[in-house]
This record gives sequence, C-alpha cells and structure tokens, in this order.
Amino acid sequence: MNNFPKLHNATWPGLVGKGPDSEPVIPFDTLLSMTAAAEVNGVKFDGIDVGLLEPHFDLNNPDEAKKLADKVSKYNLNVGSLVAPIWAGSAMGTADQRKTFVEMVRKSCEFGQQLKSLGVRHYGVVRIDSAAGVSDWAKDPVANTKQIAETFREACDVAAGFGEKLAAEGEICWGAMHSWKHMVELLEMVDRPNIGFQADMSHTFLYTMGYNAPENRILPIDADLKDRETIKAALKTVTDALRPWTIDFHVAQNDGSVFGSGSHDKTGRHCQATDPNGLLDIAHDAGYWLRDGKGELTKAFQHICWDGCMFPNAVMENQQTWNDILTAMVKVREAHGWNG
Repeated sequence: MNNFPKLHNATWPGLVGKGPDSEPVIPFDTLLSMTAAAEVNGVKFDGIDVGLLEPHFDLNNPDEAKKLADKVSKYNLNVGSLVAPIWAGSAMGTADQRKTFVEMVRKSCEFGQQLKSLGVRHYGVVRIDSAAGVSDWAKDPVANTKQIAETFREACDVAAGFGEKLAAEGEICWGAMHSWKHMVELLEMVDRPNIGFQADMSHTFLYTMGYNAPENRILPIDADLKDRETIKAALKTVTDALRPWTIDFHVAQNDGSVFGSGSHDKTGRHCQATDPNGLLDIAHDAGYWLRDGKGELTKAFQHICWDGCMFPNAVMENQQTWNDILTAMVKVREAHGWNG
C-alpha cells in the first residue's frame, strides 16, 4: 500500500458559510472526532488541515497550539496546512488593512511552528487569498494587482522567517485570483521562492468556465459538460498552467455550478464525493495535479486534503459522509500515490 500522500480532512467546512446568517457553526471537536472515526477497509485519515478562525481557534491564546496538539495526538492524527485568518484585513485595502493581513500571516506561521515543536505537524503550508472582492479589484485591475502582489511579498518575507511557504488558493470570488490567467500573473509578480498555488479541484474546475472572468473561459459556452473528453482537455489547460506553482492540493467534486452560503460569496460548488451530478472523475482528474505533463508523479506535496465547504450541517454531521470522502481519497492515493 502507498503511504504517500498522507490523507487529510479539513475542519474549516464547519465554519465557512456558517454563523448567524446561515446554519450554526459545527464545533471543532465534533469535526475532529468524526474525522478520526472514518475508516475504509482498515484505512483511516492521517491528519487534518485547519482554519485558524474563531470560534475554533483563538490565536491570541498562548496555550492554543498545545490544546490542539493534545487533541490530535489523542486521535493519532497530525496537522498539515493552516488557513490564515487574513480576512480581518485585505491585501488590497488601506495601509492598516494590509498591515493586519500580514500580521495574521505572522500569527499563523508562529502557530504552525509551535505545532512543529510539539511534534504534530511535519508538512503543509499556510494558505492565503487576497481578501478582496472581484468587483472592487475590477475598478483598477493593474494598480490593485500590484498592491496585492506587494502585500503578498511582505507576507512571504514574514513567512520565510518561520521557514513557512504560503499557498494562494485561487477561487472565482477573490480579486486578482479569480481566473487561471490572473492567478499565474499574480504569482509571477510576487516573485518569492516561498509562495505557490493551492489547487482545489472544485474551484479550479470553475476556472475553465470563466465565471467572473469570461475573457479567460476555456470551455465553450455551449460545451457538453457530460462529454468527458471536453472536460479533460479543459482541465489539462488549467493544470499545465498552474501545476508548476502548486504546493498544496484539495480533492473535491463539482457539478459546474456556483454556490454561496451565509456571508461567503458564490464560488465553485463543493459537491459530496458521491454526488451523481458531479462532473469530475475524482481519482482520474486528481492526476492532472499530482502528475506532470508526461504522466510522472510530481511528489510536490506530502499530503492531500478533502475540501467540502458549505455543505448543510445535516450532511456534515452524518458519519457516512466522512466515510464516503475517505473512500474517494483512498482511490486518489491508489492511483497516484507512492512509498516514501
């Protein structure tokens, strides 16, 4: 059996799209216990990726990393990538907002280093986005992209001091990151060795459809979305452009539609692993990210993570959901894994 990439579940789906304007937040401990309980033919999750957001986490609490380390150790799990709570600021905002953005990256990197010293984090990145909307960005695309790149460079310099890499997750809802071409342009402009791309199979599939950036659409408007050859050709274009930058990877399913919940803007819909309307062949299409253009494994990251944000709480609180997700993850590793 392959032991790489390690298989992780995400805990931020208990927060994203939840809250007073939607469904209640799902407690971190609930998500952790359900992740640990998932099992498929003797295989279990190796760890979790976490969003460092309240109420799950308080980065101002000096004991927070120790609390998390104790919890995951109890379940024999590790922590991988961390989501920095950069939305308190903005990479494209005022001087104070940009300062807050960088400070949130600093706190997240410091938290990550504490987890490493506690022996529960051995790989992973710190995830960021621009924390800026597409409509605001569009008021002055050139100047705003330059501003975001400058903020990202400052954040990279801070992260480098902790030995951390930053992964910018492309979604159609984040200014300067809302299409595959904009994403490449921004990463090239940042020009730091410790920044890369976090690919999410759902969000990056929407890149092919040109939402919020019709000029960068790959799939024709009248494309037959049931035609796998058409889908595969579009995915190849996106992955060839972004794979060289990819340092973190989310396995997911998408049905070609957008969805938002609570205060979260519409982005690529995360579907359940078993959704009959899903347009992706999860195990096969993960290979576009995990293998290079010649079909060779890139081994660019030691773990992969399932991301399924904005599912109803009734779905997320059903243990079968996590068993189905783990089943899909195991199939990805069987197809594209390796022994380290």
